[in-house]
Amino acid sequence: MPIQKQKSTIQDLLTVDFPDPFVLREGAEYYAYATNAGGCNVQMLHSSDLRAWEHLGDALPQLPAWAAAGQSLTWAPSVLKRDGIYVLYYTARFAAAGLQCLGCASSESPTGPFRDASTRPFLCQEHLGGSIDPSPFVEDDGSAYLLWKNDGNSCELPTGLWLQALRADGLAVEGEAVELLRRDQTWELPLVEAPALVKHGGRYYLFYSGNWWESADYAISYAVSHTLAGPYIKPHDDPWFTRRGDTLGPGGQEFFTDTNGRLWMAYHAWAAPNTGYPAGVRSLRLAQVSFESGLPVVKAPIGI
Repeated sequence: MPIQKQKSTIQDLLTVDFPDPFVLREGAEYYAYATNAGGCNVQMLHSSDLRAWEHLGDALPQLPAWAAAGQSLTWAPSVLKRDGIYVLYYTARFAAAGLQCLGCASSESPTGPFRDASTRPFLCQEHLGGSIDPSPFVEDDGSAYLLWKNDGNSCELPTGLWLQALRADGLAVEGEAVELLRRDQTWELPLVEAPALVKHGGRYYLFYSGNWWESADYAISYAVSHTLAGPYIKPHDDPWFTRRGDTLGPGGQEFFTDTNGRLWMAYHAWAAPNTGYPAGVRSLRLAQVSFESGLPVVKAPIGI
């Protein structure tokens, strides 16, 4: 059954499956979107204070003709506002190719319904195993870009994180795609994924998740560059944000600012002792992030 509208605290949501969260701030309101569950292709929540949340149902009630329906096939939504239109990027199953690829839907409201009338995926690296985990980034001059992961680990190919410019309206990509990062550290085995970009102090911080998503060792790290297209350098050999207490396998991170300009990270994690389905859930977590001497530091976590 679709999610019914109801109020929940952030603590209540620790028992709700809400993977790969993305939070969009629109004025003083916050909208959170997540991987399909509970009968929704794209789950959606609303909050005015980041603590009390209302379930709004399905942001993408109808998949396009190319996408196969089914649980666990529609992943990692993100939303970009361009000229009064909200653009939803998401991962879905390209039925004709048997691959996960990127879709693009639009709406005049952050609550949708988002619509995608396309007959083929928005972006799909079929020769690299498909494409997943889209994440928009807006430069200081207002130009927009899309990050994603090629799904090489699904077919024993190299897995990388990519960047490409978006058209001004966000509804098409332009230019050439650039590969920014690959897995090269032991803790990351078997993959890196879920790219998200933050700019601070003139430098670009490329956050990503690594290891296996159903593992307690899934974790978050980052690489740094002085230019948008790289090269990106990983400053240390260990993950930046890992399991802590009853919070296992944090990942799927995205970033947003609150009404006071403070930076926040939305992510999911398993609650101990369970990792993996059907026993576990990947619930919504929030943490404030600051930069100290050029290094990102997690502060004031909610839902830990």
